[in-house]
Amino acid sequence: MNDPIDPYETTETHLERLLGRALNSFDLPDATVERLGSALTHASSLHSSHHEAGLHRATYRHTYLLGDGSSLTLWELVHSNGKDGGTGRDGAEARAQYELYADEADARLAASRLPAGFPGFAEDGSGPGFCLDADLELLASLMTPPPPPPPPMYVPDDSADHARRVLRRAENDNRPGEETARRLRAAFAHHITQVFGRQFRVAGKDAGFTLYEHAFLLLDGTETSLWEVEHTATPDGRHMCEVYEAEHAAREAMELRARVR
Repeated sequence: MNDPIDPYETTETHLERLLGRALNSFDLPDATVERLGSALTHASSLHSSHHEAGLHRATYRHTYLLGDGSSLTLWELVHSNGKDGGTGRDGAEARAQYELYADEADARLAASRLPAGFPGFAEDGSGPGFCLDADLELLASLMTPPPPPPPPMYVPDDSADHARRVLRRAENDNRPGEETARRLRAAFAHHITQVFGRQFRVAGKDAGFTLYEHAFLLLDGTETSLWEVEHTATPDGRHMCEVYEAEHAAREAMELRARVR
């Protein structure tokens, strides 16, 4: 049974492959499939597995970063019991079957319904695949919405000059213009937050992407932010900075850079 993880696969191709081979892809909620259309990047990992005497079962976790900054996880169940198509004389394995679920509990339930011979899903709950109380507690904690982030702690520290330097190092043609620069001359305090950081393959090379929010407090009591993208998705691997006035514009720029291959 082939490992379904390809570290060099684009997110778009990865999704097409997962949805195309899943026997139950039509069961996924329409809202889930629609959200996956904005996936920026992904990470896949083996969650659990069992291989013995022609029986093969594995569960993979596929997590996607979406364009709105949220994340979404799909659970893939891959199995073969040696009966569908049999095992050839050369020892080749039976054809693997794939199922996709939007919830880990559904993937566990599907695994528990596999034909007899798959250990780890005993009815008494003794197998590692059974959802024990500890697992339920962990799932409940994961489903609990995270607390809202604390308000930024602004620091008065030559903030107007900091804004000027951020704008000066921006190399994108659609960077904020003179009106924004003039407004930020009234900044007297600021706060910097790293919002996103990830390294993945672009044009066959490793490229790093980092997104920062530079939040400013102005003399009139209003707040405004600059969104800075730092990346190495350049032809020669050179470090490049881009600055935007809106977070969604910065994330769209990262997605565009990540898709250029």
